[in-house]
Amino acid sequence: MKIRLSPQTLLVLDAFLHSPADWKYGYDISRNTGLKSGTLYPILIRMAEREMLETSWENSEEGRPPRHLYRLTAEGARFAREHRLAPAKGALRPASIQEVNG
Repeated sequence: MKIRLSPQTLLVLDAFLHSPADWKYGYDISRNTGLKSGTLYPILIRMAEREMLETSWENSEEGRPPRHLYRLTAEGARFAREHRLAPAKGALRPASIQEVNG
């Protein structure tokens, strides 16, 4: 399948690579990337639909809504490593069309 890798998607992938096996909250990803929820959550949904992310609901205390958790799948981690952000001055590579074997 083809995925358009926007600079925002690359930021999200990079945020997961710091600790790929750990579960992350959307709020934490937003803080780490600087992306607003209206940009971030559609990216997370697309990544989950493409089986790049696992999702889970956190058990919450009574009276609090459950929170959604995300972490990279093995395929998602491989894809993220292959498409890392360019290291020079934090510059983003231009968006491109990439193949994902699914």
